[in-house]
Amino acid sequence: MPRERNEPVRLTKIYTRGGDAGETSLGDGSRASKLDPRIVAYGTVDELNSHLGVVLAGELPEELRATLVAIQNRLFDVGADLCVPFAGPDERLRTTQAMVDELESLCDEHNADLPELKSFVLPGGTEAAARLHVARTVARRAELAALAADVNPLARIYLNRVSDLLFILARRANALSRRDEPLWKPGG
Repeated sequence: MPRERNEPVRLTKIYTRGGDAGETSLGDGSRASKLDPRIVAYGTVDELNSHLGVVLAGELPEELRATLVAIQNRLFDVGADLCVPFAGPDERLRTTQAMVDELESLCDEHNADLPELKSFVLPGGTEAAARLHVARTVARRAELAALAADVNPLARIYLNRVSDLLFILARRANALSRRDEPLWKPGG
């Protein structure tokens, strides 16, 4: 029976042997080299999602949890865009301007009570903040990988905003835990 458009993928067998020769199937059924920039991009998004899973599995201020779970789900939408050749906006694309706008609102909301930055922040503080900084760097790498591929431009923009939000959430994790942020001291 065919799968409904919005139904999650059905996986009955995890290995297929279809990628053993260095190629994989794209979302539209075509084949591409595993070295293709598009494959690198959605693989890096998968890595980012895994890092967010590690953040969520550890100690984390509750106020941040729902935001990170929502981002994890949205990253699957981004991955769905990255795994199909981009031929221009159409109904198959899942990453939308509304998703980008939502991230910008979250950035503003979580940044509102944070002190103004007067130095660069070093990754660290609480374990949650440090893990969020690691996820932030992977988000930046995912964005760069998406830049090398011909993909939905909103997917690239979304990844850029995710990295911005993860930076803010790392700062917020420290603030909520009443932990000073480690600041860069030039020459220190």
